[in-house]
Amino acid sequence: MNWAAKAIEWLDKAPVALISLLAVEGSTPREAGTRMLVTAREIFGTIGGGNLEFQCIDQARMALRHAPGTWRIQDYPLGVLLGQCCGGRVRVMIERLDPADTAWLIAIRDLDAFTLRSDLHPDSISRCLTIETPNVSARGVIPVAGDTLIERIGEPLTPVLMFGAGHVGIAIARVLQGLPFRLDWYDNRTDVPDAAIVGDAEALCAVAAEGRGLTLILTHDHALDYELTKAALGSDARFIGLIGSATKRARFFSRLRKDGFSEDQIARIVCPIGLPGITGKAPEVIAVAVAAQLLQIISQNKNLPEGLHYEQAAYLA
Repeated sequence: MNWAAKAIEWLDKAPVALISLLAVEGSTPREAGTRMLVTAREIFGTIGGGNLEFQCIDQARMALRHAPGTWRIQDYPLGVLLGQCCGGRVRVMIERLDPADTAWLIAIRDLDAFTLRSDLHPDSISRCLTIETPNVSARGVIPVAGDTLIERIGEPLTPVLMFGAGHVGIAIARVLQGLPFRLDWYDNRTDVPDAAIVGDAEALCAVAAEGRGLTLILTHDHALDYELTKAALGSDARFIGLIGSATKRARFFSRLRKDGFSEDQIARIVCPIGLPGITGKAPEVIAVAVAAQLLQIISQNKNLPEGLHYEQAAYLA
């Protein structure tokens, strides 16, 4: 949601235009819902670069000459019109933002991208643009003033439970920022970052037993890791990742068999964690490998549970 925060910041200083990809078709540089801010001298974000972005920036700067609230929708076939070899097609909305109408930007800025917020209702968001709706395509009739369209605000976020706020946990939390995950982070130590929730071992195991998305276990304590692994095996988690060496894996698996877990249950555990082929033991390297692995999982599995999203009608004035 940082584009909304930047828009609010810039509107206090200069005219701002917003570029939104309303719909995409075929091979395109970015997905529907991507946004980019443009002022007379600066840009924020990207809709994919290339000639498409160059042309849209030029159009956005021309929009700055018009009255606040002015908008225009344009379809771009990337191959024919723009000479890009992607071969896809995009529908773009370019508008000059109105400094007197920022309530919708504030509402989007204040959405917590990493925590489920049951206290927020779509009615609290008074105005949004349009993306990925059934009646929006990258070709055909272009929406006009008076049309009502619907927007999903923010990407669906796959829940990630992470246990452990040491060096690797901190690096993973940092890398996951901006990716389509909602991180809930736990440790039983008190000297951890503020974002981590502190609880005793029993409380952490109770959380692990309720996991339904992706679970990562990487605490400082192997005994706690083992108890968390047992708890996670009783959950509906779609992925159970356990940090460790081949020796730790062998010992844990042997103990699990003695504790009555079946081979099918044990096979749910991924240890070591991280995308195979990425070597290195530095926390930052492990974090990148883990993030890549989680992205691969959600790319291949469309049935993972999603976090809350917010939809709101937008009236094109």
